Amino acid sequence: MPAVVSGSGENQEFEGRITVYVTVCVIIAAFGGLMFGYDVGISGGVTFMDDFLKKFFPVVYKKKQHAHENNYCKYDNQSLQLFTSSLYIAALIASFVASKVCSKAGRKPTVQIASIFFLIGVVLTAGDLNIEMIIFGRIFLGFGVGFANQAVPLFLSEIAPTNIRGALNISFQLFITIGILLSNLVNYFTANIHPHGWRISLGIAGIPASMLCVGSILICETPTSLIERHKVEKGRKVLRKIRGVENVDDEFDSIVHACEMARQVKDPFRKLMKPVSRPPLVIAICMQIFQQFTGINAVMFYAPVLFQTVGFGNDAALLSSVITGLVNVFSTIISIYLVDKAGRRILLLEACVQMLISQVIIGIILFKGLKATGANLSKGEAIFVVVLVCTFVMGFAWSWGPLGWLIPSETFPLETRSVGFAFAVSTNMLFTFVIAQAFLSMLCKMQAGIFFFFAAWIIIMGVFTWFLLPETKGVPVDSMVDKVWKQHWFWRSFVAEDEFRTDVKVV
Repeated sequence: MPAVVSGSGENQEFEGRITVYVTVCVIIAAFGGLMFGYDVGISGGVTFMDDFLKKFFPVVYKKKQHAHENNYCKYDNQSLQLFTSSLYIAALIASFVASKVCSKAGRKPTVQIASIFFLIGVVLTAGDLNIEMIIFGRIFLGFGVGFANQAVPLFLSEIAPTNIRGALNISFQLFITIGILLSNLVNYFTANIHPHGWRISLGIAGIPASMLCVGSILICETPTSLIERHKVEKGRKVLRKIRGVENVDDEFDSIVHACEMARQVKDPFRKLMKPVSRPPLVIAICMQIFQQFTGINAVMFYAPVLFQTVGFGNDAALLSSVITGLVNVFSTIISIYLVDKAGRRILLLEACVQMLISQVIIGIILFKGLKATGANLSKGEAIFVVVLVCTFVMGFAWSWGPLGWLIPSETFPLETRSVGFAFAVSTNMLFTFVIAQAFLSMLCKMQAGIFFFFAAWIIIMGVFTWFLLPETKGVPVDSMVDKVWKQHWFWRSFVAEDEFRTDVKVV
């Protein structure tokens, strides 16, 4: 039986079970994550293909073929990086529009709009005739990512029972990793299909986009969203359906209470700027910044390029990225098992140590063995780099990857949940854009030092987690203020300040 909070704020056991319908809804909604992951992974493999480079980026192709190329700089081109990063700046802009749609129209329509954007983007990128068309296609895919990343984590958190909220929410991240793996597999098999292998890679994204579009018709709206929009009896009906029992009165009353409290807030943005909202807002933003400055997307975007840089041939480089994709998927499954048992903090802290060690050793190996020009690493050293990259990906995949989305989705109160999560999504997309646009140039300028750059950020992340990130395992969403923020040595001062101001106004 899932424990959720009652209207009075006390823990209470509500009736319910994990129904087949909820499972289906979770899988369908999580296809939004699969599209995001596929778009993340496919760009690195496609920009690695000679046919694609010859058609759209001939300067990069000539540089790549140069006999005495710079190992770190052969892919450094701002237009090439714009192909990857344009998706994320579009997603940043779309996330704020999606936030309003999510609040006013509901989670389900927001997912449906995302699927339409995905389909338009696939048509434009796979059928592209020029560089402008392909960039516009990536922008539409970015709109889809912005809408999906706004709606899906909220949808999953709101239909999940509290005791498995973490596991169900992480299904979004699991599907992201599956999307990355599928993109690596597709690139591996299409790399030798000339001259349109890259077109097949981009076009296959239409399959999950279509599944999301059709599936989004079948999923329900969340009870919270329905009740929030005054569809009270429909919300009760949906709650009975997803819990699989008739007696949902207690849980229904708790949702109604939360919605009534939310309606008292006429300006969610203004409420978000108040001290009481500072803890979840700061943590949500920092989680997204730290997630990107682990260096994970730099590795996943350009895994084929990175592995070719250290000495693998074309096919071997793509195969190595498939291996890291498999590690990513299975490690995320481990996170699903552990997150509601071990808790959030222990996974984040352990991963900081694991990722730090991996990044530092990779940096040392490349610093000593891979010069700007000349010989690559030995076969043994190159294989060791792949092992270290897998170790790094493993740590990220059971911690900062899934928890970067889970923690912001579960810590905002209902009245600021949509706009607060929009800040999280937009921050993620902004810094994903920065990394995607800058990574190849940073690799060229900093060479092996780029891994020490990311390692320094991991140290900062660990310190932040140790001192400022409280445990939220098993805490009902609407009890975060009383059970988490008021109990924390640092954040309680912000909550107390807000309560003091409220008391003064009442007097």
